[in-house]
Amino acid sequence: MMMEATRALFEPFVFTNGITLRNRVVMAPMTTWSANDDGTVSDEEVSYYRRRVNGVGLVLTGCTHVSPNGIGFTGEFASYDDSFTPSLRRLAEAAKSGGAPAILQIFHAGSKAVPALVPDGDVVSASSLQVSPGPFNPGGGTTRALSHDEILDVISAFGEATRRAIEAGFDGVELHAAHGFLIQNFYSPLHNHRDDEWGGTPENRMRFPLAVVRNVRQVIGAHATRPFLLGYRVSPEEPEEGGLRIEDTYELIEHLIDGGVDYIHASLTSVLEAQPLEAIADQPIAELIAARVAGRIPVIAAGQIKSPQQAESALHLGLSLVAVGQGLVINPEWVELSRSGKEKLIENEIRTTTIPEIALPAKLWGVIEAATGWFNINDDHDAQRQKATV
Repeated sequence: MMMEATRALFEPFVFTNGITLRNRVVMAPMTTWSANDDGTVSDEEVSYYRRRVNGVGLVLTGCTHVSPNGIGFTGEFASYDDSFTPSLRRLAEAAKSGGAPAILQIFHAGSKAVPALVPDGDVVSASSLQVSPGPFNPGGGTTRALSHDEILDVISAFGEATRRAIEAGFDGVELHAAHGFLIQNFYSPLHNHRDDEWGGTPENRMRFPLAVVRNVRQVIGAHATRPFLLGYRVSPEEPEEGGLRIEDTYELIEHLIDGGVDYIHASLTSVLEAQPLEAIADQPIAELIAARVAGRIPVIAAGQIKSPQQAESALHLGLSLVAVGQGLVINPEWVELSRSGKEKLIENEIRTTTIPEIALPAKLWGVIEAATGWFNINDDHDAQRQKATV
């Protein structure tokens, strides 16, 4: 029996174009670091998705780069050429195998591209800037500013990747314009120091994101013969001094709605707790964005939603849908456990002895091992290994 506390979570949802979801749970887009060396989707990735999509209302894939110089992670599957369409079709079939619509997340990593993986190590962005060492680029370096013609090429590349998503059988694309990737690079006053039509004023800095939206919308109109969604993922603020603030995101959202996006997806450190850096009221960012959108289009948010009670609380902030990431990685049956009132069986950490059972790709497990708060040491072999590394 469905618990009262999670009733709204399992109500259906219908987009304005008619695509219907059986519930409000979204499988969050998370990279698996597990593509084949040639950029095609691997068998491990296919198994990973098939294991987790039963029961969710909507599937968002991990990101795929639309240009060879846009790769942001090792082991990231590609979408920049027609030769990758069969690979994308395999992913679409796996992502849709549980009966939910599936959306392909497309992006260009911009200043966070991996130098060792892009042609000639040429990391491009809105402007030429020094990049601090970090998880994407441990050695730091300098980005090169895209030329006007290159900008037009990237805009076209987003459209071409969208066409391939349509041909592969996906039900939509999501523009990953968060996390300091290329689309956000252009809108950010920290990363965009241009003095041409693509930079300077907020209107000019917004020109690239809106051009991508417009091009993708045109491709959908020209090639999609069935309902097909266009989503847009944002990081509402940048933590650095002089970076994007919530008011900037409000302004962008207004133009995105006018431009025809079907939903906004806010990526947050915590859906329930993250507040604006210059907060003047005790309201989470998720609630503020939902209030700003005011029901004109759906709003999704992701960030530390692990239990059905947390997901339900997120809906009460005014969200349309709630993305679950780590919870589904650890618990492929998260939805069924939540729906049946067995939320006490939902694990918060990976039990290392269950890795084969939950179809966790080996490379993803390697990344998780380097992180914290993801797994339990729960057998003698693992205990000995942990002692050896302390």
